[in-house]
Amino acid sequence: MDLRQLFATNLRRLRHAKGWSQDELAFEAEMSRSYLSQSEKGTFYVSLKVIGRLADALGAEPGEFLQPPP
Repeated sequence: MDLRQLFATNLRRLRHAKGWSQDELAFEAEMSRSYLSQSEKGTFYVSLKVIGRLADALGAEPGEFLQPPP
């Protein structure tokens, strides 16, 4: 699996586990919903800064975004 796709899959999983919409997560992570949407599709290479903001907003560890599925 491509790292972008792995990140996108885990991002969606963590967001859904929190019960948040893309709008809610984008607001909490201080980014546009459009950027978040593209990140969840695996379109963008996200920076470490963005990973950190998403992890903080979701209450997750940054490494969780790159964990292979069980």
